[in-house]
Amino acid sequence: MTTVQRRPANVGLDNSLIARLQKQLPSLIPPAIGIGAFLLLWQLFALFPGATLPGPVQVIQDTWILILYPFYDKGGIDKGLFWQILASLQRVAISYTLAAIVGIGLGILIGTNKKINQALDPLFQLLRTVPPLAWVPISLAALRQNEPAALFVIFITAIWPILINTAVGVKEIPSDYNNVAKVLQLSKKEYFFNILIPAALPYIFTGLRIAIGLAWLAIIAAEIVMSGIVGIGFFIWNAYQNNNVSEVILALVYIGVVGLILDKLMAWIQTLIVPGDGK
Repeated sequence: MTTVQRRPANVGLDNSLIARLQKQLPSLIPPAIGIGAFLLLWQLFALFPGATLPGPVQVIQDTWILILYPFYDKGGIDKGLFWQILASLQRVAISYTLAAIVGIGLGILIGTNKKINQALDPLFQLLRTVPPLAWVPISLAALRQNEPAALFVIFITAIWPILINTAVGVKEIPSDYNNVAKVLQLSKKEYFFNILIPAALPYIFTGLRIAIGLAWLAIIAAEIVMSGIVGIGFFIWNAYQNNNVSEVILALVYIGVVGLILDKLMAWIQTLIVPGDGK
């Protein structure tokens, strides 16, 4: 009686994973070399006499506890980096969602109505050039509390790319599409969902992707100025005030990683909704 040797089911999965890693390895080598060279140069500059910034080795040594225990919570603002970043992300999520709703709605309105566009465009062009930090004292004076003021700063920073790109997308709808809609005598509802939104989606997502980066930048700026609130921005300012430069550098690394993840997440969502357009 012959026995049949059966290969474990996970062997095929392991081989597939190894094949994928081998395929992606050539594209991972240049970034790894670039990052390694940057860290090496940074470390060398930190060894020079009179250097004021710690090198990467010193940063890891000084912040090892923060790296190992990101989930600690001693109450108040004494929390690990996970909770600091989560608090900032929650503010971004709230204000970014509101900015997306209002920005897309206003963008469609001014994109479809020339008179409203002529009336509001100068105001929008003026307000969108105001830096996020300039909104901080205005928001504090108007709202009197740090939390709603921070939310407003994110909202007012993120809304402009969404609004402007949506309006451009609506204006750039091909005339053939509009002619077909007239021939078919589509209702306003049918035109909105079958012509306007699909045609403007690539522009809308371009605005959304730009806005998520600006929103993340704005929350950091707002939290640095607004003292006493949990968030990665205030963590940076507090570390600087206590002369913990290594903690500032570690927080900057985390901010960059989170910003990159947010951008890639928006690009992935864009590929799902607008196939072939997310890059």
